[in-house]
Amino acid sequence: MGNSLVVREPVGVVGAITPWNFPLQQVITKIVPALLAGNTIVLKPAETAPLTAPILAEAAAAAGLPGGVLNIVYGLGGDVGEAITTHPGVDMVSFTGSTAVGKRIAVAASATVKRVALELGGKTANVVLPGADLDHAVAETLRYGWTNSGQACGAWTRLLVPADRHDDIVAKLVAEAAAHTVGDPRDESTLIGPLASQAQWERVNGYIERGVADGLDLVHGGPGRVPGFESGAFIRPTIFAGVDPRSVVAQEEIFGPVLSVIPYRSEDEAVEIADGTIYGLGAAVFGERDHALAVARRLAAGQVYVNGAPFNPLAPFGGYKQSGTGREMGKAGVEEFTELKAIQL
Repeated sequence: MGNSLVVREPVGVVGAITPWNFPLQQVITKIVPALLAGNTIVLKPAETAPLTAPILAEAAAAAGLPGGVLNIVYGLGGDVGEAITTHPGVDMVSFTGSTAVGKRIAVAASATVKRVALELGGKTANVVLPGADLDHAVAETLRYGWTNSGQACGAWTRLLVPADRHDDIVAKLVAEAAAHTVGDPRDESTLIGPLASQAQWERVNGYIERGVADGLDLVHGGPGRVPGFESGAFIRPTIFAGVDPRSVVAQEEIFGPVLSVIPYRSEDEAVEIADGTIYGLGAAVFGERDHALAVARRLAAGQVYVNGAPFNPLAPFGGYKQSGTGREMGKAGVEEFTELKAIQL
């Protein structure tokens, strides 16, 4: 580049703070690219899902990873997470979790001006365009929305549909939802297992109760325990129809199997609704390919799925707006853990 040699060097010590919903995948997403870039790592796994990390560390040691390269510290986020974030010996913090906690980490890390990568919340909108394959769109909406019992930052939680097809699509959703059985995850017929904890059940159930109290049209599921599973953290997968896009259920990240169906009357309105939250992690579009791609390019989201295309771990993953900063996965995910240096020759 001109008379400069531009190189990438390791950041140094990376503090990785990971969530409970995908405890192995989230850890690997951080430590593998960080190691490939030449860094050492201090990992704090979620206090509610700590058992996967030491198994991975044992496997890494058995494979020959030198001692001191991967370090695991257990504890509460307010204690251990805070210590990692503010420690002057930590050069970068990579955090996945809620937007609220991500904001606190960004503030705390600013005291030492360390780099911060944040993969935060989401409120993914799936825009169904006129002419889309409705059966396919409905099936994929529930598959992407209710996987892991809806406990995913990228879960498809808002379905935007043409107003004149709203009732037809809702009927298809209700029929499709009947096949999403709730039960013991060890049973092969089960599609939706329990939530991660009683606290998570209370949170999700509270949102469902709020939707009912706000007068939303409940067409499937609802608040309360799943019949036959009263003692566990099993939630009733829920669909609200005709939802006001400004409602609490349509705006806030619920982190459970709760879908809001929102009618729109023009493409511009659909884009406005899809972008009308604080989040910008993901989106989806169903329709004729070129038309869907054109709408996808208009959406303020870090990744957009067209017609149910599969997730690609080689592509960068991350969000716009309050869904975070930086990118994970692929080449961009490795570069996130490097510093750029220009050597003038």
